[in-house]
Amino acid sequence: MSAESRLTELGLILPPVPKPGGIYKPIVQVGQLIYVSGHGPMRPDGSLITGKVGLDLTEEQGFEAARAVGLTLLATVRASLGSLDRIQRTIKTFGMVNSTPDFQRHPAVINGFSQLLQDLFGDDGVGARSAVGMGSLPGNIAVEVEVIFELKA
Repeated sequence: MSAESRLTELGLILPPVPKPGGIYKPIVQVGQLIYVSGHGPMRPDGSLITGKVGLDLTEEQGFEAARAVGLTLLATVRASLGSLDRIQRTIKTFGMVNSTPDFQRHPAVINGFSQLLQDLFGDDGVGARSAVGMGSLPGNIAVEVEVIFELKA
């Protein structure tokens, strides 16, 4: 089943494509790879999920924020490529969690993003990954994720 079909089947709605918050390109293509700049967790109404995991947000709320990042990032990818079906597989994910110094379950939070990609792309949605904690993120967003995808030939 295609990623676009799975998106519909799961009843997932992509939020509006965010405007860059600085001087950068949201996506850069090099050969069959696309490098997707860091995205934050946007709600369907365009507002951002903010706060520190371990203080303002629970681990479960962080997981949901990471899932929201995935939907936001996929909105940008679809707008750039025309269809999510052009993605062959996930190569690398780098997830950053805005968290308190004592919070240690960053991978569990970033699983919200990774699970979404696995739900849409199957095993090809799972790639190499890093999940780290940050003292702060831009605008106090809860999670930021960047990813590298391979495109279909």
